[in-house]
Amino acid sequence: MSAPSANEPARATPVRKVAAPSNATRAWRSLVRKVWPLFAIIVLLVVGFAAVAGPAISPKDPNRQNIIARLQPPMTADRAGTVQNLLGTDGLGRDVLSRLIYGARVSLLVGLTAVVIGGALGTSLGMIAGYVGGRVDSVIMRLADIQLAFPFILLAIMFLIVLGPGVLNLILILGIGQWVTYARIARAQTLSQREKEYVEAAKALGARSGSVLFKTILPNILAPLIVIASFNVASVILSEAALSFLGLGVPPTIPTWGGMLAESRDQLLAGRWWLAVYPGVAIALTVLSFNILGDWLRDFLDPRLRGVS
Repeated sequence: MSAPSANEPARATPVRKVAAPSNATRAWRSLVRKVWPLFAIIVLLVVGFAAVAGPAISPKDPNRQNIIARLQPPMTADRAGTVQNLLGTDGLGRDVLSRLIYGARVSLLVGLTAVVIGGALGTSLGMIAGYVGGRVDSVIMRLADIQLAFPFILLAIMFLIVLGPGVLNLILILGIGQWVTYARIARAQTLSQREKEYVEAAKALGARSGSVLFKTILPNILAPLIVIASFNVASVILSEAALSFLGLGVPPTIPTWGGMLAESRDQLLAGRWWLAVYPGVAIALTVLSFNILGDWLRDFLDPRLRGVS
């Protein structure tokens, strides 16, 4: 084979293109590398499984009373040597483990549903305020300022006293009370996006305002709203626990973690630590897991940290 002459142009070596990893692959690598977000997801999956499969995995009826077995410490065995209540019983002889499992259902239901309501309402109002501007913007933002001027927990207590306790009332009050945060963020993001080329192109093609808002602008501002929602679930769960602790959340017949803490107040001085520790740990782990997951989502969805997440 003859060597190529000096005048013959050298053949270019083809460059192999390396495909960028998918978002799912990047997310999995980031979770494995940072460990703590993976731990948070595992905790939330366990809590979610307990909430969904509560009747199937609960060892006993959470409201069944047994005065003879009241205030038993964890792992107490009966005369036959069998442990009937793994985490002990409360002042009415109800199984603490069963009440913990059923309490997860209320906490997740209230937390997730209230965030969906508040997020949908606040995002819609914030996008309308940022896109339309003028008096509409002023009215919506002044309503937000008025709500921020009052402590939210006091407003929630006032409305619950008027409307009465109940899961539906609690979800509506906590959901409506969360709209301000989403509205302010959605408004700021919409203001920065509405003058960009892709929005102008959608308008030039004859797209209506609603289509521009929810089909063109919304997908480009979802990342910060998702991060805020993940943090907000934790704050709503804490608010639900606080209101249940005050006796204004859900009826006493529905087990909640906050209600369990309220019932343990009179027993702590007598050394019945398990009545407060277990629901307190459940609340702390769930809230901490949502906060860790929100922190990871903030880094993962930030394009400036795309190479390090």
